[in-house]
Parts: sequence; C-alpha cells; structure tokens
Amino acid sequence: MNLFRNLSDIDKSKYFIAEYKVKSTTTLRDAAWNIAIGQSVGNPNVRNEWESDELFENYSCKIIGDEAKLSAVKNGKVKIAFPVINTDWQTDGISHLLCQLMGGHVDIEIIKSCRLVGLKLPKSVTKNFLGPKYGISGFRKYTGQYDKPLFGSIVKPKIGLTPDKLLDMVKQMVDGGVDFIKEDEIMSNPVFCPLEKRVGMISNYLANQSRKVVFCHTINADPHVIVDRVKSVYNAGGTGVHINVWSGLGVYNSIRKLDLPMFLHFQKSGDRVFTDKKNKYSISWSVVCMLAGLMGVDTIQTGMIGGGYSDDDEVELKKAMKILLKHNVTPVLSCGFHPGLVDKVTGLVGKDYMANVGGAVHGHPMGTIGGARAMRQAIDGTHGIEYQQAIQKWGLAQ
Repeated sequence: MNLFRNLSDIDKSKYFIAEYKVKSTTTLRDAAWNIAIGQSVGNPNVRNEWESDELFENYSCKIIGDEAKLSAVKNGKVKIAFPVINTDWQTDGISHLLCQLMGGHVDIEIIKSCRLVGLKLPKSVTKNFLGPKYGISGFRKYTGQYDKPLFGSIVKPKIGLTPDKLLDMVKQMVDGGVDFIKEDEIMSNPVFCPLEKRVGMISNYLANQSRKVVFCHTINADPHVIVDRVKSVYNAGGTGVHINVWSGLGVYNSIRKLDLPMFLHFQKSGDRVFTDKKNKYSISWSVVCMLAGLMGVDTIQTGMIGGGYSDDDEVELKKAMKILLKHNVTPVLSCGFHPGLVDKVTGLVGKDYMANVGGAVHGHPMGTIGGARAMRQAIDGTHGIEYQQAIQKWGLAQ
C-alpha cells in the first residue's frame, strides 16, 4: 500500500490539498502517514479485514512528496491530498471539512505540533458555496462610498444599554457620518435590551434616513437558535447580522445559504485560541479568511495596524486582506483605530478596507457625534474642529 504521490499525479478535481507545518518525535514521513490515514480511512497503524486496496485507493488521503526525503527529517511542511468524495459538500459543509483537516491526528503522540498553513480547494468543492451576497463592491454600492476607506463604528458600552439609549446613540453615529454600525460581541439577547425590540426600533429609524447605513445586530447563539434569529432580524427590517467566531465557523455558511438580502459580519474576537502560531495545534488566520470568503461573509474583522491596543504583523495582515479582497470580502480593521491613523493605514494597505472605530468615536471630547464626525473628516480629508480635537487627544501617526 503506497500512499505517496507526486503532485502531478494527483487529479486536482478529486482532491483538496492541505499544507501543514509539523513537528514529529520520529520523522515527518511518520507524521504525514498518521495524518493521511487517521483523517480518512482509520487507525494509522492497525489494519483490519474490512480494508481493501480498492478502499485505500479511493478513500484514503494521499501524501504528496518523496517518502525517503520525508523520512530524513523530523520537522517541516507536508501536503496531504484529501478525497473530495468523502464529503457531501452541500450538507456536511465547513464543519465537517474542519473535522477532517484538524481532527484526530492532533491526539497522536508522535505529532508534537501541527499548524494548517494552506488549503487549496477544487471547483468541484467551491461550486457548493455562494461567496458574499454583497462583499466590498456591494457595500460601496449600497452606501455610495467609493475610492476611500469605509467608515464603521461600534456600539460602546458593549452591554447595559436599553433599546431607547441604543437608538439615541445610533442617531448620533448616523448624523456623524458612519457607513456601518455593529453591536459588539457581548450583546446578543439580554433581557434589558432584547433583540426583538431593538431591531424594529433601529431598522425603522434607518429606513427613514436620507442615506443608507448598514447595521449589524449581534445574534450569537447555538445552532438550533441562530438561523431563526437571522430570519427574525430580516422580518423586522434589519439590514445585517454580526456573529462572533465562537458561534461556529459553519454558521456563516448556514446563514449565507438562506440567501437573504442582509449583510453578514464575521467577528474574530477569540480566534487566537485556535489561530495563534504559538499554539502547538492551530489554523493559519489566512486559511480562516479564505474559508470566510468561500462561505460568503460580507465583512470580517481582520486585524489592526498600529492600534491603541492591537497591532498585528503587517505582512500577515496584508496577506489576509489580499485573500479577502480576492473573494470580494470587506477587510475590517479594528481595535484601537482613531482619526490620526487613517492616512498611515491607508498608505500601507490601500483604500479597500473598513476603518471600524469604537472608543475613538464615543470617547471624543465632543461626544459620540463629534467622534463620528472626526473619523468622517479623516476619511474624507475635510479636517474640521472635530478632527483637530481627535488629533490632539490621540495623536497623528507618521
């Protein structure tokens, strides 16, 4: 039984290819063997009467590379080809894909670390996913904002507001010039500000404004609830939903397949539990971004450069943004953004992103409406008193 193949021997329409960075106690060959068999047909090193050569040929993963070379090293990168036929892509979806990619092999003793760093899916797989309903092109068309970064803002405080107070805040943000507002990840359906009440209030207000603003309501919940929440937000006139990563990666696919005319926001807070490269077992953020684009999110919290409390690796952030824009997804830069960062960040990454601002809007010396105007002025290049006060408070990044 030979599972080792040259890449040229792999039928790309019948396999998806995952690339891992692996450390083994024995050899990279042994680690690859454990991944390939363990994540397809069964126990890596115990055969049984039910396994045939035909079964292995059709349903086992294949290892791409030279067996002798992989046997000579303990650590390095290895590519594994997974049979497309093992998955019902319409119903198994992203959840089962991740089960195969990062499943039982992380429990195997000889594999001391394993990071998924790359993933290539054939058209036979990607055709089963819808991609963004709107994406950055649709967002620009909806809001009428072109040739500049988009301006998003965040409800702060995260929790504790009544629906009336929330609406008062939204009015100031809209008057200040935002394109996008999202509730923060902590607020889903608290008794003092229930989703059912606040969606109608906010959607009715926004529907009567002279310009269009996207509002994403947080609907974090378990699977048996979350799809119904999307429908209820839509039926109440809502324009978008915000879902934190802990509701499950597959949920974005489930919501997108409803194909409702709503914006879908992916919020990443907490992702480093499974994406941080310092973890022994992890998934590259760029792979998650690719999957997000495939599933069809419109906007995704991507990272931040030079933020007040978040400053990601510039190379990695640009890589993620490139992947997202290829899928027409809006990269959202957030966590410490303020007016004095707009020119610097735009100079580094270009204009196709959203500047999402919370603290520097609501913490402005002139209040929420002043903070919103300051960011609007920073993006539009019309520097009024609100902008000047923001620069005085937070500085101008060079």
